[in-house]
Amino acid sequence: MLRQRVLVVVILLPIGVGLIYLGGWAYTAMIAVILGLAAWEYARIFKAGDFQPSDVTMILGVLLLTLGRAWDGFESAPLILSFLVLAAMTVHLITYERGRGRAASDFAATLSGIFYIGWLGSYLISLRNLPNGMWWVLLVLPAVWLADSGAYFIGKATGKHQFSPRLSPKKTWEGYFGGVLVGTLGSALLAFIYSLIQPGVMTPLQGGIMGLILSLVTPLGDLGESMVKRQFGVKDSSHLIPGHGGVFDRIDSWLWAGVIGYYVILFTS
Repeated sequence: MLRQRVLVVVILLPIGVGLIYLGGWAYTAMIAVILGLAAWEYARIFKAGDFQPSDVTMILGVLLLTLGRAWDGFESAPLILSFLVLAAMTVHLITYERGRGRAASDFAATLSGIFYIGWLGSYLISLRNLPNGMWWVLLVLPAVWLADSGAYFIGKATGKHQFSPRLSPKKTWEGYFGGVLVGTLGSALLAFIYSLIQPGVMTPLQGGIMGLILSLVTPLGDLGESMVKRQFGVKDSSHLIPGHGGVFDRIDSWLWAGVIGYYVILFTS
């Protein structure tokens, strides 16, 4: 298992960093594929609980929101969201007429996927499109990884008090605060390194603030996905990534980090 996990990281990490560097439509295509697969997995999880969200509507909605964000920022978002809500209702009206008694619940599940995966996920596009966006993406995502790694290793070594006994019994408060410490200091160090490579791009203080905020809040993204999976008795969102589970399993905290990081930058720059 560990060998698979390391091999996948060795293969995918350089590709991801390269596409972040390129930006533009190359980066957009990567995000669209990631979010589209996560939406498919999200629908799959709900189907395990006898819901029937519309895969096609959900995936189409996520892709439209992603491409719209890349095309003109937030300008087309009201039109796209209005269309998607009406389209989803139309689809589930048809399924009700065909005998699906829980079509209203299915409609809610479809919309939740469009908004949670598509709307929040699209902030990864907005983040890259900010001035010095490449550097901010290369700070925001590693901040999450640093916090996760710190929480895991420190929690494993010292953890005694459960953080979320029902959703994730292995997570501890010791691990959580360890993750906050590692995420904050690690992000400040990354920002310092980036400032040496490109002077003026960001300061260690900005990096530390970003790391602190993300480390404090993004664990809720992981717990949120766990809540959805636990309700329907699903362990992994899929098995698309050997040793890692599914795409949704990998980006659960990214969905929070992208939007939070975007607004932290706007409010502090």
